[in-house]
Amino acid sequence: MISGVFAASITPLHKDFSPDLDSLPHYLSHLAERGCHGALILGTTGEGPSFSPHQRMEIFHAALEVRQQHPEFKLLAGTGTPSLDETSALTRGAFDLGMDGVVILPPFYFRNSVDEGLYSWYLRIISSSVPSDGIVLAYHIPAVSGVSLSIDLIARLHDAEKEKFIGIKDSSGDKEFSYKLGERFGQDLRVFTGNDRLFTEAIQNNASGCITALANLISPELRKLWDSFQENKPADHIQERINSIRSTCEQFQPFPPLIKFLVNKYFPFPRWPVCPPLTNLSKESEDRVSGMLNLA
Repeated sequence: MISGVFAASITPLHKDFSPDLDSLPHYLSHLAERGCHGALILGTTGEGPSFSPHQRMEIFHAALEVRQQHPEFKLLAGTGTPSLDETSALTRGAFDLGMDGVVILPPFYFRNSVDEGLYSWYLRIISSSVPSDGIVLAYHIPAVSGVSLSIDLIARLHDAEKEKFIGIKDSSGDKEFSYKLGERFGQDLRVFTGNDRLFTEAIQNNASGCITALANLISPELRKLWDSFQENKPADHIQERINSIRSTCEQFQPFPPLIKFLVNKYFPFPRWPVCPPLTNLSKESEDRVSGMLNLA
């Protein structure tokens, strides 16, 4: 089972926006050495929906090279698309390659889909494309996907495929929703918060860890907070620093351009571009965030 601090990894790109497959395993090794238990490949921060199925499979394959240096590093694959068939194929392919699990967005074009339709969509993918020892997390990020996953829907899927559908990446940023997840499922469902500001509250409420964009930058702080909780030690001061950094970064969304700028600023990696329709951070924003944030 997976738990702990996961980075929603950025995706290195060449200037022509093609995936920089050689750089990805080196970047993931960097995350492992800074305390991450694993990474989500091609989530929102990794610009997953911007890539073709063929490119996604290439990226998953390249990511697995990190295990040559860090064999215990866990890898989750973002496989969600609006297409049932395409999502099924990507999910099956990710497991065939050897990924530890998948994180699946809901179909994000028909935004008024009802629970019954979403249940049928997820269940078809899980039953047809996930091996008996494979694990699935639903990806709840309604502000981006436009599709909200209800707690009743999550419960139905968990009841139907308890061994495979093990949890949820909750990037709603909704404290009440996070609390209801813990209240409804306890430790029976693996909940990973996608909001660094809610990390302490989430793990106090039975969450299994975090999967966040800022883990690309502040994984040592997130790991210290996680370890402190495991050792039953207070860590309010760590959460306060994380909150301050998160509050600053939220002024410069979407995150992929910001994270790529800051990774280049603070670590020995190139200034990787983002794939259109995203654009690189403006010079004005670069100057502003540099004056507001010090991660050294």
